[in-house]
Amino acid sequence: MRINSKITSFIFRLLICGLAIVGLSACSLPTQPAIQATSWMVAPERSGAPRVPRTDYWLKIGTVSVAQPFAGRSLVYRLGDQRYEKDFYNIYSVMPSEMISSSERQWINKADIFAMAVGESNTFFPYYTLQASVDEFYGDYRTKPEAVVTVEFFLSASNGGKTNPIIGNNRYSKRVGLKDNTPAALVAGQQQALAEIFKEYEADLYKYAGNLPKPFGQ
Repeated sequence: MRINSKITSFIFRLLICGLAIVGLSACSLPTQPAIQATSWMVAPERSGAPRVPRTDYWLKIGTVSVAQPFAGRSLVYRLGDQRYEKDFYNIYSVMPSEMISSSERQWINKADIFAMAVGESNTFFPYYTLQASVDEFYGDYRTKPEAVVTVEFFLSASNGGKTNPIIGNNRYSKRVGLKDNTPAALVAGQQQALAEIFKEYEADLYKYAGNLPKPFGQ
C-alpha cells in the first residue's frame, strides 16, 4: 500500500509540474497584433466656374443603388470572366452608395444648375428627383489593370402619376488605366472615372434643366 501511495503521489506531482510548464509556455507566447483594414474614399470634386443657373427649383438626390458584388465596403477585383474577389483588408470609408451619392450632390451644387441639390433625408420635397444605378465599380486585372465604373442616371418629376415621370435617363461607362496593381492606384482610377462621368452628365443635366416640365399642381 505504501508503494502505491508513493507512486500516486509521484504521478500527482508530475501532473502539477506539467500543468505549470504549459501555463508558463502559454504566457510566454508572443501575441499577434490584429490586422487593421486600410480605408479609402472615392470623392471626386468639381473644379472650375459654375454654370449659369437654369432653374429656381430644387433637385433631390434620390437613391443611389449599387449592384452586387460591388455594394459592400470591400474593394473588388475582377480576376477572370466570372471570377471576382473582395479585398477585406482594403475597404471604402463608407458604403459605395453613400460615397457616390454625397459626391454627386456636392458636384451638382457646385455646377449651380438648380437652385439647390438636397440629400434624400432632407425634409423638403423638391419637384424633381435624380436617382442613380451603379452597375460596375471594380478593378479589372484580367489583362492590363483598369478601374471600371458604370453609372445610369434617372431624372424624374413629380406629376401625381398622370404621365411618365421620367424626364431622361443616361448611362455612362468609363475605363481608366492604372499605373500598378495597388489598392491606391485602383481608388485613384475609380475617382477619375467617376469624375469623368459626373462631368458628362452635368452637361446633359444642364440641357434637361433648360426645358423642365412644370411641377405638379402648377
